Amino acid sequence: MLHTIKRYWRLYRVLIAQFFKVVMQSKGDFLMGLLGFFLTQASGILFLYLIFEQIPSLNGWTLDQLIFIYGFAQIPRGIDHLLTDNIWLVAWRLVINGEFDRYMLRPMNVFFQVIAEKIQPDALGELLIGSILVIISASKGVVVFDFAHVALFVVSVLAGALIYTSIKLFFAALAFWLKQSGPFLQVAYEMADFAKYPTEIYNKGIRFLITWVIPFAFVAYLPASYFLGKGGAGVIGVECLIAIVFWCVAYGVFNYGLKGYESAGN
Repeated sequence: MLHTIKRYWRLYRVLIAQFFKVVMQSKGDFLMGLLGFFLTQASGILFLYLIFEQIPSLNGWTLDQLIFIYGFAQIPRGIDHLLTDNIWLVAWRLVINGEFDRYMLRPMNVFFQVIAEKIQPDALGELLIGSILVIISASKGVVVFDFAHVALFVVSVLAGALIYTSIKLFFAALAFWLKQSGPFLQVAYEMADFAKYPTEIYNKGIRFLITWVIPFAFVAYLPASYFLGKGGAGVIGVECLIAIVFWCVAYGVFNYGLKGYESAGN
């Protein structure tokens, strides 16, 4: 087991090094893309400020509290974006174009090959914005981070990232039957934006959808509420359970799809 982990870690470093060699061939494009994504994330914060210029609170939540929720939401999303962004290509073109064949021919875990082929540097914008907002919130006393809270924060962020990856993998795996599942993945993934705000502001249907069907509420609002003193620590345990269940389902669907994969024909 330890030997296998070491082997895959060594392979991962080699594959990512090759990816960066390709990326750095166009340094200007790389930097512009990173800056553009950073500005996109910053625009979300500006939107919150504009709202609170008109109203003092949103359903009982202050601007500082919403800034923490927004920042907290960006960190697990950024981790998922950074490490597993290549899953999108499975949904959009790798299956329908037959490019997925190369993964099937190599003596390596197929999922590992998909995520190890690239990382997404644009995600650094999400991680940076999220971290800055969480630090600002802590400095203002909105949240208090002692050792226990820091430990639960790390656990929650990792579980949230796994939920993001699981949802993405599940919808991408549908491409094995639909040939192209990108539109379904796009719609599902964009629902994550609802979780950046308190779920109480939505109707019951949307709350149920983003909490129990596509559980983005458990990667942002619900665990963030605990750190803001508006919920119990049990929500972190539920988040971890949901992450494990959704990962098992998504990875199971992905592996089942691999068994029936057929290369693109005429």
